Amino acid sequence: MDFSKRLIILRKERKFTQQQMADIIGIHVSQIKRYEASETQPSLEVLRKIALTLNVSADLLLFNKDERGTPDEFKMQFEALNHFNDEEKKVAKVLLDSLILKHTANRLSAAAS
Repeated sequence: MDFSKRLIILRKERKFTQQQMADIIGIHVSQIKRYEASETQPSLEVLRKIALTLNVSADLLLFNKDERGTPDEFKMQFEALNHFNDEEKKVAKVLLDSLILKHTANRLSAAAS
């Protein structure tokens, strides 16, 4: 689902009209109409105001459920990082950065083939 559909659904769930939403955010109602028609995208500042008005995260407005966040199978490991000392956190970060870099290089190499 794209941003415009999420915006429509969330606005209607909160029982805001387009005009009410525009008034709260401080923009012209025609902008809300353009966002909902997928004609344009909001600036970061307007996106922030939309998220605050709808009481949701910007991630919820922008990403599908599985596009963001930590997969369940890794949540315990990432939570454990909170207990690491600063040096252990640096080592974990370097290791993860290396794995991500290797994955990205492999993906780009495969795409180029």
